[in-house]
Amino acid sequence: MKGTVAVVGFPNVGKSTLVNRLTGSRTAVVHEQPGVTRDRKEVAAEWGNDRFLLVDTGGVDIADPSPMTQSIAAHAREAVAEADLVLFVVDARIGITPGDEEVADILRRARKPVLLIANKIDDPAQDSLALELHRLGLGEPWPLSALHGHGTGDLLDRIVEELPGEGREEIPETAIRVAILGRPNVGKSSLLNAILGRERVIVSETPGTTRDAIDTMFERGDRTFVFVDTAGMRRKRRHRQGVQYYSELRALDAAERADIALVLIDTSEGIVEQDLSVADVARKAQCSTIVVLSKWDLTTVGIDDVRPELERRLRQRPPHVAVSAKTGRGIERLLDLIERQFDKHIARVPTAELNRFLAELQERRETPVRILYGAQVASRPPRFRFTVNNRRHVTRDYGYWVENQLRERFELEGVPVTIDFVPRS
Repeated sequence: MKGTVAVVGFPNVGKSTLVNRLTGSRTAVVHEQPGVTRDRKEVAAEWGNDRFLLVDTGGVDIADPSPMTQSIAAHAREAVAEADLVLFVVDARIGITPGDEEVADILRRARKPVLLIANKIDDPAQDSLALELHRLGLGEPWPLSALHGHGTGDLLDRIVEELPGEGREEIPETAIRVAILGRPNVGKSSLLNAILGRERVIVSETPGTTRDAIDTMFERGDRTFVFVDTAGMRRKRRHRQGVQYYSELRALDAAERADIALVLIDTSEGIVEQDLSVADVARKAQCSTIVVLSKWDLTTVGIDDVRPELERRLRQRPPHVAVSAKTGRGIERLLDLIERQFDKHIARVPTAELNRFLAELQERRETPVRILYGAQVASRPPRFRFTVNNRRHVTRDYGYWVENQLRERFELEGVPVTIDFVPRS
């Protein structure tokens, strides 16, 4: 990476729209409702032969005394402190507001290189609207339209020129990608902060605090993890509206990109149908799953009381661990379990061993199906191809039985297993 660029400004000036425009993606949630972005969201951008990191931040409104707004401002300050360059976005159509002046004061004190962005100039003939921004004392304003792209090419040229040339290392291919999933307010953000040992994402008792899918790299020994905190998932589609709808799309995308899914269950409330729906999202996304029994400090239920219900109701029978983000209990066990589950996720079963297992299956069950031979054809997650005498004899019940036997024999609990039964050619 060539460097890190923080995007800051007052609420609703178009920061996330600019991030999406500069990265050529729809990664950041954009909505006309002010204050949609809350946590810092890091997105890789590429221009020419150069790559750099863009950090989208929540709107900074120092005058608002609410704890949520103050947390957003603190995260934005941290992003500025870690950045090599800052893009300060102002709505040029409205002009300078007291909030813009407060943000400008923060940036002057930070003594970081700043590019002042006069946004929402959708017509080049209105570039003169940017002239007022000279009053902020942060250099020449850049007139542009994040929505329509006017001026963004020149801005990218300037960003690449300003960056030092050395930044964070790229995430390695061997990194363990972990999506933290769950219904609203089960403790996903608290868990991530407990793992990292710092407040990386904003935590609030208000359901729906997290809106973007937030990627965070974490190293432990010789292992690299990428944890993704996601928005809470609601089971009923009619409950997903506006910002919630787009936030859930990001959560589903995070599951699709992950190797491991942590399905959080609030043990103070017990297992509910919505938890099972979240587990099903992880299964369909081909994630290896771990059930995390969160808020363990708030319950008197024993682990043995929960285990039978989990095994009965979850098809993949994923492993589970009890944790408390508040006390730190179970965090190290959880990390150990993630590493073991990932090793199974990427493992390959030797062909000779697999075929010995298939020969044993033939003796266990009377069936017209004969599995002639098999091989593992892919990993991350594992996929098998079994050649049979007649594909029409393979019923759904028989397929599930073979899958369960395979999972039990090779300790693939919680790992998505795909079996293709193909006829002998």
